[in-house]
Amino acid sequence: MGLRGPLFLFALVSPLFSSGWVWADGEFVVLSYHDVRKVVTNDASIGKTEVSPINLESQFDWLKKEGYHVIAIDDLLNARSGRKPLPPKAVVLSFDDGYASFINTVFPLLKKYQYPAVLAVVGCWMETHGANNVPCGGEIPARETLLTWGQINQLGRSGLVEVASHSYNLHHGVPGNPQGNLQPAGVTRIYDPRHKAYETDAAYRQRIRHEIKASSNSIFRHTGKRPRVLVWPYGEANQHLIQEANKQGMPVTFGLGDGHNTLADLPYARRLLIVENPGIEDFAKRVNGRRTNDRPLRVAHVDLDYIHDPDPKQTEINLGLLLDRIQAMGVNTVYLQAFSDPDGDGNADGLYFPNRHLPVADDLFNRAAWQLLTRTRVKVYAWMPVLAFKVKRPESWFVHEWRDEKYAEEKEKDRVVARALPETTKGAKENRLGKPDKAYLPKHAYQRLSPFNPAAKHLIGEIYEDLAKYCHFAGILFHDDALLTDYEDVTPQALQVVGGQWKLPVTRKQLREDSGMRMRWARHKTQLLVEWTDFLAGIVRYYHPDIKTARNYYALPVLQPASEEWHAQSFASGLGAYDYVAIEAMPTMEKAENPGAWLVELVKKVAEYPDGLRKTVFEVQTVDWNTHKKIPMDTLLGQLKLIHDNGGIHLGYYPDNVFEDHPRRQDMESAFALPVFP
Repeated sequence: MGLRGPLFLFALVSPLFSSGWVWADGEFVVLSYHDVRKVVTNDASIGKTEVSPINLESQFDWLKKEGYHVIAIDDLLNARSGRKPLPPKAVVLSFDDGYASFINTVFPLLKKYQYPAVLAVVGCWMETHGANNVPCGGEIPARETLLTWGQINQLGRSGLVEVASHSYNLHHGVPGNPQGNLQPAGVTRIYDPRHKAYETDAAYRQRIRHEIKASSNSIFRHTGKRPRVLVWPYGEANQHLIQEANKQGMPVTFGLGDGHNTLADLPYARRLLIVENPGIEDFAKRVNGRRTNDRPLRVAHVDLDYIHDPDPKQTEINLGLLLDRIQAMGVNTVYLQAFSDPDGDGNADGLYFPNRHLPVADDLFNRAAWQLLTRTRVKVYAWMPVLAFKVKRPESWFVHEWRDEKYAEEKEKDRVVARALPETTKGAKENRLGKPDKAYLPKHAYQRLSPFNPAAKHLIGEIYEDLAKYCHFAGILFHDDALLTDYEDVTPQALQVVGGQWKLPVTRKQLREDSGMRMRWARHKTQLLVEWTDFLAGIVRYYHPDIKTARNYYALPVLQPASEEWHAQSFASGLGAYDYVAIEAMPTMEKAENPGAWLVELVKKVAEYPDGLRKTVFEVQTVDWNTHKKIPMDTLLGQLKLIHDNGGIHLGYYPDNVFEDHPRRQDMESAFALPVFP
């Protein structure tokens, strides 16, 4: 109903079958069910969440035979308070929306197996049918498909059913951007097209507070008990919602997402969504963790500068071309540019979302990300700079390096790598229109704010907060601007940290007197940059608790770990810090004499690290930035196959040219469909 289909899409994408979870003491899994029907529809618009009675009973029977223990909310709360530990292989059953099938089909099975369950009801749906003057957003199920309050009371008195809130009136979509996309009411700042403005923080918090309190009051008024559990509509929540639920006496809330939970996750526990009416074999794989979202990634790295046009109608046409292309190629992940870089120097001149500090090039990122999610069923990562924002701030805010008479001499001697930046897609779009290319610039053209400057940290933190507040996305890709050379950073604030916290010398001669000292300095900076990105990810997680992280790295830290001295980048630290490391597997950019051998060596080096292949995305280049020409498709496909044949799991490419069909989508469909495991 309403947003239901699109918001369940992540669970419907073909998964990877892994070896399964290892159950630890105190862990539990929550299963998410909805309606139960004798005839299960194949209509994807409702999310395929219906289950047949036969399959449901088979699943209940399988849980019992396989030694799973179905537990109640009391068991979770008692375990958290230390009164009684959870049994092994603990499972919670939850049923959303309050369908009449619960009392007709589910409840007899609960009594048969003596299984407790959580029943989550939408207060607005219930009261609208009893009082026509109660407003209710979105589509409302037909009265005969829902339970009555009398039936809910009967179920609650049974001792097997925990009546939970599924919100009062958040189970619908609200306008989330100027283009009119309807997005989950609980986590979306409502856009008002008349005033061309978003809901303020104060108005949002007041709305949320009213909704959650109204839900608790509604259930109390009809059952005499206040709910202890809140099941978030569409599985979407943020810390505002979670904290307000806790204030209203609901210490347990459920979202979605594969995985086990510990008692520490009770404020926002994951649930395994039961979809497509699974038979026992598929159900077992899901419960045992052999069907997860940790599937092989097929990544298109997309510049929104490509899609944006001064004419909004042309922008929509461009976006439609992108959606068709992404869907046809078999892409399941998109790294989508959230910043504007019209001059191609790698710095953010503006942003594609409302924010407090930079010009809004176009309020487009949320629109594009939502369309990609709902139309093509991909996960979208917001591609964002880490430090390179062109803000008008004093010189002291930015990274400084030593420059004196020995600077050029030492740089030449050390052969510090100064590699080339690719053109932006804006440049590529200009090429399509017959305009000249922009010359590529060295990596050190990044105008980076200093990570040692607290004011800069606060500013960038606010930019990331605005991204998270106004946009819907599944992950963050940190740009490759997160670097500090072996001459940086030497602002007074940086040297204060170097000498004070890090206990290192603070003069150029001492810091650079030998490779050992330079490496000690570099490793501190490496950790500082990781902590910086962790700080930014933490801000985003306040609004998107399930966010994934990835970071772009050069190939050099993999091929030559000692190069950490030059850029303060470590592949090993990246593997430990992020869900994925996106390596620029671009031999042409690196001017490798033998590109094939270079790629094989890169994959082999990655494989030497624990979890190296499992967490690494190999991004190949589709344009030769040395000659400004396209990489031929046979070369590109050969590189992808070479990476795959040598053990690479996650594959991607950059950039994507939607206007010239490069890389050619018909070829990429076959390339991205390569089996990952024999």
